Amino acid sequence: PPPTSMSETTFEPTIGAMEISAGDTAWMLTSSAMVLLMTPGLAFFYGGLVNDRNVLNTIMMSFISMGVVAVPWMVVGFSLAFGSGGGAFIGDFSYSGLAGLEERVWPGTKIPALVFVVFQMTFAVIGAAIISGAVVERMRFSAYIIFIVIWSLLVYAPICHWVWGPSGWIEALGAKDFAGGCVVHMSSSVSALVLAKLIGPRIRHGKKEEAQPHNVPFLILGAALLWFGWSGFNGGSALAADSVAALALINTYQAAGSSLIAWTLLERWRYHRWSSVGAVTGAIVGLVAITPSAGYVTPISACLIGLISVVLVYPSFQVNYGIDDSLDAFPCHGVSGFVGTVLTGFFAKQGGLFYGGGFHLVGVQLLAALAVAIFAASMSMLIYGAMRLCMRIRVSAEDELDGLDEVLHRQLAYTPVKPYGPPGARIDVEADPGGAASSGDEDDLSESTESSGLADDGLIVDHKHTSLSLRVLSAQTV
Repeated sequence: PPPTSMSETTFEPTIGAMEISAGDTAWMLTSSAMVLLMTPGLAFFYGGLVNDRNVLNTIMMSFISMGVVAVPWMVVGFSLAFGSGGGAFIGDFSYSGLAGLEERVWPGTKIPALVFVVFQMTFAVIGAAIISGAVVERMRFSAYIIFIVIWSLLVYAPICHWVWGPSGWIEALGAKDFAGGCVVHMSSSVSALVLAKLIGPRIRHGKKEEAQPHNVPFLILGAALLWFGWSGFNGGSALAADSVAALALINTYQAAGSSLIAWTLLERWRYHRWSSVGAVTGAIVGLVAITPSAGYVTPISACLIGLISVVLVYPSFQVNYGIDDSLDAFPCHGVSGFVGTVLTGFFAKQGGLFYGGGFHLVGVQLLAALAVAIFAASMSMLIYGAMRLCMRIRVSAEDELDGLDEVLHRQLAYTPVKPYGPPGARIDVEADPGGAASSGDEDDLSESTESSGLADDGLIVDHKHTSLSLRVLSAQTV
């Protein structure tokens, strides 16, 4: 039978006439594409949260990982993660450049080895992209690229080997991480938190206007793409189109749905509003929390994990760590990943506390989570320290205040309003805190329009302190 998770395989790959399942291969190819789509989804999710001066920079910090992490993964990363000659802590160089894998079937599966390579590559790509959420709006783009390349090889690959690779020491303990709660989410978010601490807070950190998402539809679109991609993230981790994949898929949806409901109701009770940002945040928290156990628990348990994760993770969003984690990467991915990893020890059908397995699996899960967190934090500090000796990590204060879209990319996310109508047709009005002109402003605008005779020719009104402009154009102008 096929393995029930990525760690339950035997190595080495064998050449020759092993049967390839067309169904399994098709599912894994599809899953790989879905997981890859999660990185652009994360780009939109993060892009909607930042201010409008840093949208492109934030999106690019996610998108760039699809290149700068994918290529090193092919060259040496996969071999360091899944090579069998290095022992319990890291792989070897036997698969460097994917040597010898073209005609092989990955052991314990019925899929080509290269399909497994691609699937694992998409995990490394989004893991690196998650880091950007803690350091947006102030980190130099070149420094960020160098950091995630080194991180993918020296942090992600060893942890991947510990949990999923041959003879990995965490896997040998019997720890369960079905789809990457430790490997992807905890490793990246802990590294992100450390990097945010070392770089320091944003200049405008703490100002209310800077903390508001500039584009909530971007945020919702990104969350939708992430949720869709998680179908492959968790469902594909079964490495086959079978009942385990089906279980992982239904558990993914149930956990996300229950956490979305719980988070939305909690926000409604606390703030007396139906928060769209809260709804999508709750869904992501549930998706992260179910990731370690997606193929190991029942659907009812998945719902409970989603609900419990909201209760335990929600307070972490309210805590002031003294660190400017710009987009809450650590509570969203790190705390949720930790909670999900530990809850696996309670709810797993095999060995879980609630199924007669005692506290052994709970202890092993806790040890695995702490080991991953400590290693990721330590290595991230070393990488940062080495880079600091060679280059500047942070942008200048002036560049940060101007916005990194224009400074680093020489582009703007939104085209400035063009001056429709005759010269002098632009009228500036103050906006209220909600971003809309007050009734008094509207009256003034009406009077100004009538007196100037511009109502039929076209008018643009700029709302100060907002990123948008109200265009009032007559049918004649159009």
